[in-house]
Amino acid sequence: MANIGVQLMMVKNEIGDQGIYPVLERIAELGYRSVEVSQVATDEANIAGLERAKNELGVEVAAMSVGLKKGSTNTGDALDVDFDRVVDNCRRLDCRFTRIGMMPFDAMVSKDAVVAFAEQAEEAAQRLAAEGITLAYHNHHVDFAKHDGETLFDIVRRVSPTLHFEIDVHWVQRGGRNPVDVLREFAGQVELVHLKDYRVATMPESSLGLLEAGDFAGFMAEFANLVQFAEVGQGTIDFGAVIPQALESGAEYLLVEQDQLYGRDPFDCLADSMAHVKSLGY
Repeated sequence: MANIGVQLMMVKNEIGDQGIYPVLERIAELGYRSVEVSQVATDEANIAGLERAKNELGVEVAAMSVGLKKGSTNTGDALDVDFDRVVDNCRRLDCRFTRIGMMPFDAMVSKDAVVAFAEQAEEAAQRLAAEGITLAYHNHHVDFAKHDGETLFDIVRRVSPTLHFEIDVHWVQRGGRNPVDVLREFAGQVELVHLKDYRVATMPESSLGLLEAGDFAGFMAEFANLVQFAEVGQGTIDFGAVIPQALESGAEYLLVEQDQLYGRDPFDCLADSMAHVKSLGY
């Protein structure tokens, strides 16, 4: 049975304004059964709210976000300084998965840098595995760039055999691959999947003003960047094929995420995504 959840990054502002438990109540009312904690503080108030939602609403914690090292671009929990707290929070919340949301930017620029990141990830994955916790790595489009004919994704997978993966189908498609094919290739290593649609927006009328002003470069910049993050079912990804393959490949949690909402209320976006998932029979 598919466990459909929410990536809490989508409602981080609402959590900041209302507190986490009222937000989790609304998520549960929409039919979601799990959450992934990301860009939300793991302070006592939020951990207690997650624990209460697990016990009273039946909302599971699918995964906790972590970094390998604390730094300027990773201000949340990091395994080099917060390892014991991460493990304690996972045990308290009955959470079996942690996930790295992105490799550091400086790890993307060379093959040696990717390998070094993957070696660190392998060490962290082994350390967490000894505590009964699986570490997963979440992809973006850049993971399908190549160094010496090998994608960043393949390098990480080769160098870090203990690491599992969180496949984000939008970023797979933006990276030029078919999400169904990638989910099939990662069978047995992909317990977490991000459901996020891929929409090509219409040209804004304002772009014509750039042409009239002779700003062809500005016009082409807008023309080349029409891809949007979309509610599930509002774009071009075939979730009728994606979800069955995700489940066949071993996915336990299918997590709805939308990086940008384009002025919409996040709960309206989540309601639309859930309606499409339900229309497919899940």
